[in-house]
Amino acid sequence: MIPNTIRISILVSLGLLIVAQLAFIPALLSGVFIVVWVYLFFRKQATQSVLHTVLIFGLTFLALASIYLRYQTFLGVEAGVAVLATFLFAKALESKSKRDVIILFNFAFFVSASLFLFSQSFAMAVMVLLCLTSCFIGLYRIQVAEFDENQKSNLIALKQDVWHVGKFLLYALPFFILLFLFFPRLPPLWHIPIPENKAVTGISDSMSPGDIAKLSQSSALAFRITGHLNELPARSELYWRALVLDEYDGTRWTSSTLNQRVIQSNDVISKRSKPFSYQYLAADPNIAWVMGLEQSISVNGQYLLGQDGRITPQRLNSRNEPISLMWVGTTDLPINERQLNWQIKLNTQTVKDRDIKSQQLASELFAQSSRDPQKYVEKVIAWYQRHNFAYTLSSGTLGQNRVDDFLFHSRQGFCEHYASSFVMLMRYVGIPARVVAGYQGGQFAPDGKSWEVRQLDAHAWTEVWLNGRWQRYDPTAIVAPLRIDEGMQNYRESDRQILGGNQSEWSYQQYALLTKMRIWGDYASYQWQSKVVGYNAESQRSWLQKLGGDSAYSSVLILIISMVMLLVMYFGWIRWKLFTQTSELERCIQHFNVKLPLTLQRQSLETFSGWMTRLSSLVQSQDLIYFKRLSHLYEQYMYAPKSESEEKIKEMKVLFKTCAFALKKL
Repeated sequence: MIPNTIRISILVSLGLLIVAQLAFIPALLSGVFIVVWVYLFFRKQATQSVLHTVLIFGLTFLALASIYLRYQTFLGVEAGVAVLATFLFAKALESKSKRDVIILFNFAFFVSASLFLFSQSFAMAVMVLLCLTSCFIGLYRIQVAEFDENQKSNLIALKQDVWHVGKFLLYALPFFILLFLFFPRLPPLWHIPIPENKAVTGISDSMSPGDIAKLSQSSALAFRITGHLNELPARSELYWRALVLDEYDGTRWTSSTLNQRVIQSNDVISKRSKPFSYQYLAADPNIAWVMGLEQSISVNGQYLLGQDGRITPQRLNSRNEPISLMWVGTTDLPINERQLNWQIKLNTQTVKDRDIKSQQLASELFAQSSRDPQKYVEKVIAWYQRHNFAYTLSSGTLGQNRVDDFLFHSRQGFCEHYASSFVMLMRYVGIPARVVAGYQGGQFAPDGKSWEVRQLDAHAWTEVWLNGRWQRYDPTAIVAPLRIDEGMQNYRESDRQILGGNQSEWSYQQYALLTKMRIWGDYASYQWQSKVVGYNAESQRSWLQKLGGDSAYSSVLILIISMVMLLVMYFGWIRWKLFTQTSELERCIQHFNVKLPLTLQRQSLETFSGWMTRLSSLVQSQDLIYFKRLSHLYEQYMYAPKSESEEKIKEMKVLFKTCAFALKKL
């Protein structure tokens, strides 16, 4: 029978594993694990019945089936970790002896560590640490249960186990820190591939009215920018480009394959004398492209520059490391004549028999502009300004003729509504135009050392082909200039009507509180990612240079010296602790005892008076009085008030020296 204290550790360890995996494993598999946990909770002792055996095989088969249905394999990162977790829970069902429980806890160590293949976030690290601690407590209880003669309650035993295991881990913590800082680090030999059909949050490669509005209701972090932030352009110029959307079917915008053609970053000629370099760190490492400040190029060759300015990795790997980028200002990307003709043809396409009123409006404004594209753009902007458009997240439902419904009926919407209608007004008169999806704005992190861009900063704007180049036009700036100048977060605080007018004061305050909590949570996660997860060979080299070393040999030498110093400090602390716990009289006795020959030293069960009597029998008669006086003072000291103890200690110190001298004369 497994003791209750060990059962508690098993249940806590398995429960933490379930919680840590909920967001990453199939729902059916999570349900199986929960059923196993509940069964273990109510099962008081191990059984060997046929029903129990059928239950083990049935739940294991169901778990494996759910894994195969979800991943179509038992191999790979996610499927492999799920299989390991299944075997762990199956082992928990059939554990009935001490040997089984020891195997179970050691197996749980391995499974909990494998959770870092799912995520390396701070929350996951806390869950893994708690699970490891619970396993340590279980192993500790297995060892001490055999020697625990006094039957203690589960709560008392658990508190003592937590105290002892926590103390042991605290002692080992400095060694872990030294190994983390100075153990030689190799560059990554492999990366975790991004699973196919992996759902991510953020900008996608298609857009329909309402998509970005949904993103803008989330305060989740999209990405973080680090570097010399004082070189960032003004907030109104912070357009973080993802990709171009240039194909429209009347309902949804998509990106053509032409935009995915790779161009050489070296061909991008900067018009700035000093390009701005910065680092990009995505909140979700599974994002398929990098949101760079337009126009930006990647510093290393692991990322490709697309024809539309998109930056994508050569291989889709899950990375938590910052990506070095360089902003080259308003430089135009190189394009040959053939590709230009394709772009112009593609970006003037419209949907026939749709939005007739918008086409008529475009023809009228174009005629009023003397068919001058530049004047026509100005006419369209002025038309938006005259007709009282509203910027809101709740734009309502649009019909089949979406551009007509927006321009002539609802006249309220989000950035994708304005960008979509603006581009179509350009295309109706033969001016090439396209939608650009990405983010706009952002804000400083709480420490002011990084720039945070959140999902609520998701944005869509337009590019129009004028004067032989693509020029950016943002229709949102016409209707809601504060959205561009002050950022989405500040704009929502100043104009709550953007939420649709149905939000109560309590709902808004609750949202603001959650947003602040999320900001500080993201900041803590960033510190974890940059200082711990992102600690690589380069970071270690900078540490070594501060300490005067610059090679792997120096790191090993520093590691050895540090550990030796740490051991010296530990032993010194132990000696000091023993010294403080020993009374002054005991220290005098120990000092007197160690200087005597082994035959004259005090025996383990010998009383002080008996020891003095034995020593006095060896000395000359005139020295007997010193040993008797010392024995008498010792008895008085043990029972005398503390006020008289100091005088007796002084006299006993003198007598110890006198007795030692008397014994030396033998």
